[in-house]
Amino acid sequence: MKRNFIYAALLAPALLLASCKESFIERPSLSGTTTGNYYNNAEEVRAATSTLYSGLPWRNYESRAQDAIGDVLAGNMFTYTDTEYLNFTISAASERIGASWGAFYKIIGYANVMIKTFEEKKAAGGGAAYLDPAIAESRFIRGLVYFYIARTWGAAPIITDPGATALSGDFNIPRYLQKDVLRFALEDLQAAEKGLPESDVPGRVTKYAAKALMAKLYLYQKDYANARTKAEEVINSGKYTLVSDYTGMFTKASMNNNAESIFSIQHQFSQDPWGTGNIKNPDRGAGALRTSEADAWEMYVPSLDMLKEYEFGDLRRRWSVMEHGWTNPSWKPQRANAPKYNEFMANGFRYDTLQPVEAGGSLSPTRSNIVKYFAGPGKSFGGEPVLGQNSGNNVVLLRYADILLIYAEAILAGQASTSDAKALDALNQVRKRAGLNPKTSITNDDILHERRVEFAFEGDYWYDIQRQGFAKAKAIIEKQNRGTVTGAVYLTNFTEDKMYLPIPAGEIVQAPALGKDPVPYYK
Repeated sequence: MKRNFIYAALLAPALLLASCKESFIERPSLSGTTTGNYYNNAEEVRAATSTLYSGLPWRNYESRAQDAIGDVLAGNMFTYTDTEYLNFTISAASERIGASWGAFYKIIGYANVMIKTFEEKKAAGGGAAYLDPAIAESRFIRGLVYFYIARTWGAAPIITDPGATALSGDFNIPRYLQKDVLRFALEDLQAAEKGLPESDVPGRVTKYAAKALMAKLYLYQKDYANARTKAEEVINSGKYTLVSDYTGMFTKASMNNNAESIFSIQHQFSQDPWGTGNIKNPDRGAGALRTSEADAWEMYVPSLDMLKEYEFGDLRRRWSVMEHGWTNPSWKPQRANAPKYNEFMANGFRYDTLQPVEAGGSLSPTRSNIVKYFAGPGKSFGGEPVLGQNSGNNVVLLRYADILLIYAEAILAGQASTSDAKALDALNQVRKRAGLNPKTSITNDDILHERRVEFAFEGDYWYDIQRQGFAKAKAIIEKQNRGTVTGAVYLTNFTEDKMYLPIPAGEIVQAPALGKDPVPYYK
């Protein structure tokens, strides 16, 4: 554990000095800086907090762990790689568990160091006008990450001062009760709400981003009154709206930080695929779209159960999924020494499950591929700029459609159904964009369905299943076909201990307290 989240936290001051390119996350090298000689103006402080948005610290979560936990576990994706998530046979040695745990606590380490540093600078006479918003920004990110941790592992460590922990020499930190981890996350978000500005440059969090995330946390706790209040504040602010180009939110760098985005991991296209770029492209891309510019090995594909979930006429199916007949005339991939393939693609890409694979056909296990976060075959072939695994699309973690559906569910408030005009208006705004007829009455299952298709392949549906409680979650999981076109697979092994992921095995070896029952954080 010392080398994972504690040690990462101690390294945070050095790591956040690395430089990124372009937009608001650009920052100068701060080598050799100290609290005394730096952080003397808003530019220097914001250069530091920009690290919290970058793909660098988020890398090991958003690359594969987000897919495995949020969508494979939930039955939205099929994979031959993360089969333990597909089959609920996850062990504490899982690579995805270790990767996401390490990423989350590294980000917390960054946030902790910034909060402490800026508070010390302020106490020494630094300008509150630029330090207070930076502290609030850091607390937003820390609250967001603890919200993910609480939903993923349930009980978990809470760390606020890794330096003090390191000096004490006692790394055997216990797990704290999930309700306390959620309370800690909420307190961070409440502080962020007070300290953040009403507006900022695109991509930076604001007071309304804090309100939006609080609404989601309250909903998870079934605190419907507060979820409704916070969602309503976001809606009434007029700061966000649904965008017409649904697919573009995930596939076009020009749409980064659009009017629907509330919080996104910030990416830039670069020649270093392990730098600040988005590397979801190859894991989702259809193999037929692999070119000299873009990798595509279709590690994750839509599940058959997910395909069945779409209503007839739902535009989100085409916006999210490639199936037989799906086309993009702008994409014209070509390959060296592949005349049949080149001829088939000459007039634009067509997803075809009858064509031979070597001649441009697609034959994934579910005869479908994912559109979201696939930027295309490369700029030379009519797509977005792509270099191997790397594209420049942001990864969206919270968007306005979520707030509308949270609002509708908060008004429903656990009732059997509602015809409340405000709830219907919120949900039907989302349905209208998808080309669907409005609902005149809604149930919890209606909202859960809407959330599943709206946020498919965005890493969120597992948490929607989980918050239904074990009995409902078990019923949902056991109804899902998790197989392929060659054979259906239904699970019968879903037990209550699978509602949360195990703590990484390596952490427990170094900190045996993590293997014990959780304890209260608040006395």
